Formats: sequence, C-alpha cells, structure tokens
Amino acid sequence: MKTLILLIGLSIFFSKEEIVTATVYNAIPEQTNSDPGHTASMFSLDLSNPYKHRIIAVSRDLLIKFPMGTKVKVEGTGKYDGIWTIEDKMNKRYSKRIDLLINVNMSIGKWSGVKITKINGK
Repeated sequence: MKTLILLIGLSIFFSKEEIVTATVYNAIPEQTNSDPGHTASMFSLDLSNPYKHRIIAVSRDLLIKFPMGTKVKVEGTGKYDGIWTIEDKMNKRYSKRIDLLINVNMSIGKWSGVKITKINGK
C-alpha cells in the first residue's frame, strides 16, 4: 500500500500539467514590489511593453513543479492562451494560482480551471 501511495505521489509531482486559477497583473509598484522593472528571477522588463515578454508569476506551491525559466502552455483564458515563461512568483498567501503579466491598457480578468502544461525539460 505504501508503494502505491508513493507512486501516486510521484506521478502527481512529475505531471507536466496543473489546473489553476489565473489572474493578470501589471508591472507597477502597487501590484509588484518596489522594483517593478525586474521579476523575482531578476528578469529585466521593458516597462513600455511588459506583455511582449509573455511572463507569468506562479504561486509558491507551483515553483517545485514549474521552476523559474520554465516555459508553459496556458489554456483556458481565451485571449491570453499561449506560451508563457515563468519568471516571477506570487505572494505567499496564494496557492494553485498564476498571474499573467500584461500592459496597463489591456483587459483584466480572472479565470478558474485554467490548464498549464510544461513544454520544456526544466
């Protein structure tokens, strides 16, 4: 029985997919730390068009499965679906959540049941 539980746990850990809640954020001090020009991984943002980088922040519980620099496919947001790179982390109060970095003039949203799939070997 312990072997079965271990195997199930490992399969969940090594799974390339996760179902999450997705929201959006902007590279402004009110929504980031005091340095909105850099992500938690120290990626330098073009503040005139941060969306072009296609960066997401993930809740800290997801960082084990999806470490910084991981490319993921996001499905379930509609217009923001596609390939994104994890370069930021969210406040520790969140879990099973991603935050898509967009420009301030773009439409906001919140989506549940969003699927993220790891597309590189990190």
